[in-house]
Amino acid sequence: MQVTGKVVVVTGGANGIGKALCEAFHNAGAAKVVVADMDAANARAVAAMVDGAAFKCDVAQEKDIVHVIEETERQFGPIALFCSNAGIGGGFDPMSENAGGASDEPWQRSWAIHVMAHVYAARHLVPRMRARGGGYFLNTISAAGLLSQVGSPAYSTTKHAAVGFAENLAISHKAHNIKVSILCPQGVDTNMLRSIPKGPQSGDGDLTPEQVAKDVLAGLEQETFLILPHPQVLGYMRKKTENYDRWIGGMAKIQAKMREEFGK
Repeated sequence: MQVTGKVVVVTGGANGIGKALCEAFHNAGAAKVVVADMDAANARAVAAMVDGAAFKCDVAQEKDIVHVIEETERQFGPIALFCSNAGIGGGFDPMSENAGGASDEPWQRSWAIHVMAHVYAARHLVPRMRARGGGYFLNTISAAGLLSQVGSPAYSTTKHAAVGFAENLAISHKAHNIKVSILCPQGVDTNMLRSIPKGPQSGDGDLTPEQVAKDVLAGLEQETFLILPHPQVLGYMRKKTENYDRWIGGMAKIQAKMREEFGK
């Protein structure tokens, strides 16, 4: 897919990877880049930089996503590419005393943002895309959705679920010319990464958001399902599936080391 001349929506577009995506799509000649974010002020600032439009949007709320879709298509035309990029890094506990956690809140919030936001976008865009002969979804997930996230069962679990939904979206609508890509980086130098405890997601070649955006453009052009800015993740995936027990043991050692460091 080439974004030149296309209408593109980016959720979580006010900062980090989302902001870099907005800039990259604009520089690649997108007809209009729509920046959707809870941070309305920064969304407007990014939109001004890319001659785009901004909407305040909480992706955990279906009505907000519906509003973004309907207003974008009313004002600017059919959405060719919807980037479901918004995410949160809450629920990290380096000690991880109980994988079940202490309350439902971090689970519910992670589920709403990391899973249901993708579902809502598909629920309301798939019929439109089918009617006009196709479209494209880019879902920002994480290498945690392919591997795991030591210290955050809620993050890891919901990111795995996001991968599962994207797979099904791609399978269900391949015949309708609806394409799907998932973006699964490790550490990216964003506010979210800096807000969580250091772990295996850090120190394995943290990338800039701008580099990730370049990788996205290349992945979209090739229409590959899996976009891996950190190519080493593919090797980690292979090790995981080749010997699951050994992989669990290695991850448990990382967890033990984290407990030791944070317990001092």
